[in-house]
Amino acid sequence: MNEHVHASEKLTKNQSLVLGTLEKADAPLSAYTILDKLRTEGLRAPLQVYRALEKLVEFGLAHRLESLNAFVACRHSGCGGHKTIAFMICDQCGHVREISDNALAGQLQLLAKKDRFAMKTSTVELRGICGEC
Repeated sequence: MNEHVHASEKLTKNQSLVLGTLEKADAPLSAYTILDKLRTEGLRAPLQVYRALEKLVEFGLAHRLESLNAFVACRHSGCGGHKTIAFMICDQCGHVREISDNALAGQLQLLAKKDRFAMKTSTVELRGICGEC
């Protein structure tokens, strides 16, 4: 079981299967790709995958990349406590790097506060070409 989940929070079979699939993936996966990979494990309906993903995101074990309409396993311990999460996404190879930056989080909070906006969370996606490409 991933360290992000509190002892009182047990993953269901479907959540464990989906998380395992995300953790093994080299790139972000769509819900339908996850479903295709898990059909032999008994998952048959998209709703099963979406429900599992929803809980995994809630627990801080997975993240949704809006620009890709895909999901990745959390690679940063303690993510559940961060209000700002950022990703660098390579448009050429598809590699996704999760980053945590307190200065970025602080700047976003200042911008929100300046406009009297009560920000709860933020996800930043940086798109470009990675150093390997």
